[in-house]
Amino acid sequence: MSFAQPLPSPGLSSGRRRPKNLPSLPLSAFSPPSTGTSDMFPLPPTPSALFPGEVIDAHLRSEALENAALDLAGTEVTGVVLLLNDLSVPEGLQSSLTQNVRVLSVAAPFELSAIPSDYSDHSESSGIPQLIETLKWAFSNSRLVDIDVQSDIMSNVAKYEVFEDLLMKATTDLPGDRKVPIVLSNILPPPHDLSLPIVKLLADPSYRNYQAHSASLSLFPNLYVKFTPPMWNQTVPGPADPTSEIDQHREWKRKIKMFIGPVLEAFGYERIIFGTSPSLAVPSLLNPADWYALVRESFAELAVEQEAIDSIFSLNAKSIYGSP
Repeated sequence: MSFAQPLPSPGLSSGRRRPKNLPSLPLSAFSPPSTGTSDMFPLPPTPSALFPGEVIDAHLRSEALENAALDLAGTEVTGVVLLLNDLSVPEGLQSSLTQNVRVLSVAAPFELSAIPSDYSDHSESSGIPQLIETLKWAFSNSRLVDIDVQSDIMSNVAKYEVFEDLLMKATTDLPGDRKVPIVLSNILPPPHDLSLPIVKLLADPSYRNYQAHSASLSLFPNLYVKFTPPMWNQTVPGPADPTSEIDQHREWKRKIKMFIGPVLEAFGYERIIFGTSPSLAVPSLLNPADWYALVRESFAELAVEQEAIDSIFSLNAKSIYGSP
């Protein structure tokens, strides 16, 4: 019995094809980039090495003067803006500070609900709300107005609209030479519930309102924001503890960076000013070195440049408080 050989399939050769020679890669493909290449893409500054050249404490309450920190983690405090509790200046004001620390400005308090008696433009029949009249008086008689916001205007829409309307009506008719700087405190960071996790904070209506209100306030060209200890119903934590599973210092930094982002984007670093005392609505004070460490590390971990650090911690305060 014989078997006929099958005919070869059309288009196929009877022999097996050899694999093609694959291209070889040069050894440089497996080598780290050269020094010249890495210089084109520099790494951001190391947070632990990013410090301001000096610090201006632009929010120092008078009762904290005796315990004012003149050295914050190795950075010298060269000037302060003093906030009085009343119209009386503390005795021995300058003697309470070293000769190296300059009092750039002293802020005297007044209530928006009371119009000073020497304001000649006040008319009860004008229909203008009393708060607006008082704020107009402040703009006309001051080279700078510092507003301690003691209500949560950043997350509450109704409260914010009232505050924004107050600012707009008080500044609309001012002449050009009276467009003095307006500095807001106690809104960065704003009042906040620390029990709210970050993952929920991103989608929370209060945070979205905070983002929108930050952008809206930035449209006032002469408005600045102070970075001061917040009303969070907790003491500002001390230095970080790397051995602790629940490190309050680290948790505060995470929240603080969440609130820095919208303000930094809206205002830029040129309109953010550092201070160590909380709002006058908070009875207790804190260790200024702890707050300084939190703020400095938070900004440094956001990969800002040295210029931004120097501006936030000293140069911005000098530009508006230090000029005559």
